[in-house]
Amino acid sequence: MKVSCSRRARRTALVVFVAALAATAAVAATVGTAGTTKQVKVTNIAFFGFAKANSFANATWAGVQQTAKARGVKATFFDPNFNAQTQVSQIQDAITSGKYQAFIIQANDGNAVVPAVKSALKAGITVVAEFTPIGPRYDTDKSQVPGMIFVGESPVANGVGLGKMAVQACKGKDPCNVAYLEGFKALPLDNARTASVKKTLAAAKNVKVVASVEGGYTAASGLKAAQDVIQAHPDVNVIVGSAQAIQGAEQAVKSAKLTGKVKLIGNGGSCQALAGVRSGRWFGTYVLAERSAGAKAAELAIKAENGAKVPTSFNTSKLVNPIGTKANLGTFKAQYCD
Repeated sequence: MKVSCSRRARRTALVVFVAALAATAAVAATVGTAGTTKQVKVTNIAFFGFAKANSFANATWAGVQQTAKARGVKATFFDPNFNAQTQVSQIQDAITSGKYQAFIIQANDGNAVVPAVKSALKAGITVVAEFTPIGPRYDTDKSQVPGMIFVGESPVANGVGLGKMAVQACKGKDPCNVAYLEGFKALPLDNARTASVKKTLAAAKNVKVVASVEGGYTAASGLKAAQDVIQAHPDVNVIVGSAQAIQGAEQAVKSAKLTGKVKLIGNGGSCQALAGVRSGRWFGTYVLAERSAGAKAAELAIKAENGAKVPTSFNTSKLVNPIGTKANLGTFKAQYCD
C-alpha cells in the first residue's frame, strides 16, 4: 500500500511525540518532594572537615574517600583550618558552584553552619552532618535540621563516657584529684563535652576536679597544659583530655617523675591511644571508629541523593564499644594515627 508524504510526516511526528513523552516521564521520576529535579547519579560530593592538618578529620576523610571510590564518585576536601566562619563561607561557595550533589559536614561550630545547611537543602543538595551535631542541642544524636542526616554521637554522651572512665580510674582513692584538659574553649561542642565531663565527675563523692584548662588537640598543647596542671597540683591523680593532648600529658608526667602515679585517659581511638591503653601506660581512651564513621556518612549521602530511603540518624557508638579500657578493647584496630 502506498503511503503519502503527508501521512508519513504525521506518523514521524507521532513517534517523536511519544519519545518526548517518555523522556518527560523519566525526568519527572527524578523530581523530589520539594519539586526540584535531582540527578539520578551522584558524581561529586564535598567534605567539609575540621582541618586538613587534623588526624581525626583525615580519618573521616579516608572513610569518605573509601566509599566514594567504591561508587565511582569524586570527593573533595574543603579545609577551613578550624575556622568556623571560613567553613561557612566554603559551604556557601560550594552551593553557588552547583558542582556538588551531596555535602558531608564536620562542623567546627554546629550552630554557625545551620543557615548554610538550610540553603544547601533548599538547593536540592543532600547534607550529612558528621561527628558534630548541627543545631542548638548537644545532648542528642538525632538530626536537628529537617531533611538533614546525622552520623555521630552526642558530645554529652561522649563527656559522660570520659567522666565514667575517670571515676573508674579513681576507684579506691579518696580524694581522687582529676584534671580535665578541654579541647578549645571557643568551640560550643567542646564546651558541651566539658560540662558533661564535670557533671559526671561531680556525681562521684570521692572525685575532686582540681583543674579544667584548655588542652587543645596536639601533643604540644597537651604537654604545656599538663605541665601547668602538675605545677599547680602535684598531687593530681587522673588527667583526661583529647588523645593528642594526652600524648603530651604523658611526657609531662614522665618529666615530673609521676609515671604510674597519674592515670591518663584520652578521647579518640588513634593508634597511639590504643597502644597506650594496651601497654598499661594509659588507663583508657574513648574509642571512635572514625574512618568507619566517614564511610557511613558518605554511604548515606550517596544513597539518599540517589533516591534510596535512609535513616535520618546513625549513632556511631554502634560501630565499636567507646569505653576503651584494656579489658574492653579486644581486637579492635585503630583507624588512624595522630
